[in-house]
Amino acid sequence: MKLSSVIKTQGEIRIAYLDSKAFADEKLAPLVVCPGLSETAEDYLDFIKFMLPRRTIVLSFRGRGLSDTPIHGYNLNDHVIDLEQVIMDAQLRELHLMAFSRGVSYALGYTRRNNDRIKSLMLLDYPLEHRSMDEDWVHDYIEHYLKPTKRIELIREEAVIGIQLDSTDEELSIAFNKPVLLIYGGLEGSLITTEQLERYKDSFNCLEIVRLENSSHNIRDTEGVKLNQSIKEFIDKL
Repeated sequence: MKLSSVIKTQGEIRIAYLDSKAFADEKLAPLVVCPGLSETAEDYLDFIKFMLPRRTIVLSFRGRGLSDTPIHGYNLNDHVIDLEQVIMDAQLRELHLMAFSRGVSYALGYTRRNNDRIKSLMLLDYPLEHRSMDEDWVHDYIEHYLKPTKRIELIREEAVIGIQLDSTDEELSIAFNKPVLLIYGGLEGSLITTEQLERYKDSFNCLEIVRLENSSHNIRDTEGVKLNQSIKEFIDKL
């Protein structure tokens, strides 16, 4: 399956994405995926195939995967622009939007500006907020996560530093009256606390919740089969 495509955004910054359009049913509304902090589009190859015949598009945000790595420009708005440009390049008038971990804040930022395009949201284990990162996080994340897990080639150090320097705290409760699916881990380490769960319930009128009892935050690895099935069932019945 040849899925790669590249666009340009914000001058000469190239954003890479995968698109299953050539193998998909054009009658089905497409799904766009915002990966987690260190994930790339290629991490979702199996998911893209699983979602066929629905067209699925997954981007690698700046500093990740095959996308370019600018020195500056890693705040919430910069990531939202990456997403906007991919959706524009793919010529999508309406779409379902899915996001995992920090990608949720990028998806919510996009939805806040493009509510009319979104048919549904699927948000995986992340609060309704965009978080800043302190200086100690950079060293800890690189040395104790990226390098041991061999993910340092997937998100460059310049991007990690840029995210720390540019990110600010921001609440992302939005007005959205269409279907929303929240999937989160039921074990310690999930980023959805009892308080965050109540915020979801208060924020969305059409909310469906799936709790993966055997997972913490990394639900894509620990219960990937159930996760994917839950997403497919949710989107297919809309």
